[in-house]
Amino acid sequence: MSLIRRSNVFDPFSLDLWDPFQGFPFGSGSNNSLFPRISSDSETAAFAGARIDWKETPEAHVFKADVPGLKKEEVKVEVEDGNVLQISGERNKEQDEKNDKWHRVERSSGKFMRRFRLPENAKTEQIKASMENGVLTVTLPKEEVKKPEVKPVQITG
Repeated sequence: MSLIRRSNVFDPFSLDLWDPFQGFPFGSGSNNSLFPRISSDSETAAFAGARIDWKETPEAHVFKADVPGLKKEEVKVEVEDGNVLQISGERNKEQDEKNDKWHRVERSSGKFMRRFRLPENAKTEQIKASMENGVLTVTLPKEEVKKPEVKPVQITG
């Protein structure tokens, strides 16, 4: 179990849900838990840490997510409530054959979901997404900043 959270704890735009009791028998998912499980799938957290970069340029907000091995049909990009970007998907487990003998399993499988609260200047109706070489790129153009009009004031006296 890792005690290190991989995202910025103080990021006000991140809506990641982290369960410090994940994997403990008394933690989330048990009937006596103070933290109800978000998903009943025990493998949800295995791939939950999809790595995402968020960059703001003068023209747009650009999100890049590492989703190696996933097809674009397996990834969903949504805008909820007008200002929350949600990126989710699922990587299925490889099917076991009766005669297979696994020596090591390191690749993660399961569902993932990341949510980001968007700033007011994001044009959510013009969102674009593309995927290339296992990297999902989501681009949200920004509204142009209107410079305040400067009116000269005549000094009397």
